[in-house]
Amino acid sequence: MIADVLNGTQPWWFTLLYGVLNAPLGIGTLLFSCLLGGLPAYATTMLLGPPLIARLQRASAQQVAYEDAPATHQAKTGTPTMGGLLFAVVPVIALLLNHERDTLALAVLVLACMGIGAFDDLAKIRGQRNRGLGAPAKLGLTAVAAVVFLSVAGPQSGSLVGIGSIPNWVWYVLSVCAVVATTHAVNLTDGLDGLAGSVAIPPLVVLICIAGFTQQPLGVPIFGAAMLGAVLGFLNYNRYPARLFMGDTGSLALGGAIAGVAVLDGAQLLLLVIGGVFVAEALSVILQVASFKTTGRRIFRMSPLHHHFELEGWPEQRVTKRFWIASAVLSLVGFALIVRTR
Repeated sequence: MIADVLNGTQPWWFTLLYGVLNAPLGIGTLLFSCLLGGLPAYATTMLLGPPLIARLQRASAQQVAYEDAPATHQAKTGTPTMGGLLFAVVPVIALLLNHERDTLALAVLVLACMGIGAFDDLAKIRGQRNRGLGAPAKLGLTAVAAVVFLSVAGPQSGSLVGIGSIPNWVWYVLSVCAVVATTHAVNLTDGLDGLAGSVAIPPLVVLICIAGFTQQPLGVPIFGAAMLGAVLGFLNYNRYPARLFMGDTGSLALGGAIAGVAVLDGAQLLLLVIGGVFVAEALSVILQVASFKTTGRRIFRMSPLHHHFELEGWPEQRVTKRFWIASAVLSLVGFALIVRTR
């Protein structure tokens, strides 16, 4: 078949398809995975969005604005939340397309994180306050989810992209830290209409490409593409003005998917670059709390970082757009660094 393409005996469309799917730097894997897993996830999410919104409204599963959030956020109270339930289509589609152990491990991680987030959301809804599980509980539970994920995934190579082999125990510690840190960083970023979803798109694209040129099992890029498709579908309901919020149900699941694909790619440290916006959001909270407890002063007008820019007078849509651009630039920088080390 390849010889036929090279000899020009195959039709033009076949030659074009062959060239696309074999594009370098994992781009062919990205296109193939999006075609196979991303499009079905996007279509399914789009179809399930309206009935889910109606069901959540009937169940009074509504957002309760954070008491200390900017005043403009009070108008968001009453918008259906727990829209991250739509991300449940990702493991279903991925497992239907691929039954490998890696796919199962990613499905377990995403569903476990989704379950933790759903419990947190339900606690907020029932209490009618933006207070659910405490930070220690969420950190501990996501750490357990990370350990289960690694157990299901089985023995790994113990190497990092661009670095090479490292001691296995270091690799596993980094992997657990990557899952815990990423899930909670994405959770902190989910504070504006469309923000967490749009910021997650560039890292997902890069991680799918990395899975391609590092020759990961097919289930890894397909799972990443399915999450990418689901996020794009979800943004149709979550973009400003949002008709649906993902809640912790979605933000923890999304963070789990990003971290899980990165771990199986061996890109745990790369997340610090391609997920730089998420890192900045988490660091802004850490620095704000540390500064206030030690000096009584605040570094930012409010944390996480997106609230600081809101209070500086930036419209919500501008913050989302600028953060998305920053995420795209950082993801390209991370991708360039990895390509250069190959």
